[in-house]
Amino acid sequence: MSDREDFIQWVNTTLHDAEVALHNGDADPRRAIWSQGEPVSILGAFRNAYGLAEVELIFRFLEDSFSDCTSYEFELQACDVIGDMAYTAGIERISFRRDGEPTGLTLRATQVYRREGGHWKVAHRHADALAV
Repeated sequence: MSDREDFIQWVNTTLHDAEVALHNGDADPRRAIWSQGEPVSILGAFRNAYGLAEVELIFRFLEDSFSDCTSYEFELQACDVIGDMAYTAGIERISFRRDGEPTGLTLRATQVYRREGGHWKVAHRHADALAV
């Protein structure tokens, strides 16, 4: 399998499962796939973060706010792997509860990844609401 095929398989399994867990109120799987080395950043649909400490605050906020994920779908529109760097761009469609209220989101999401110790880690995320 090529690097690109391996990466897409990781996106469709490990990354997907971490996002479902997050929307069920468990940020630990997402923490596990995020880089623990600077720089890291989030330009999020709800909040922005720069650096490990701020990223952790967002993870805590999200796991306290999110629950009961009934659907998570990621439509990959573009990606590439160049050495130990990769990116994805796509559409996320999510149904879950936010602060107990049923919520449906459609987000444009772009992420940047670094291969660290042979494993893909998220270094940057940008997501914003897509008008449907």
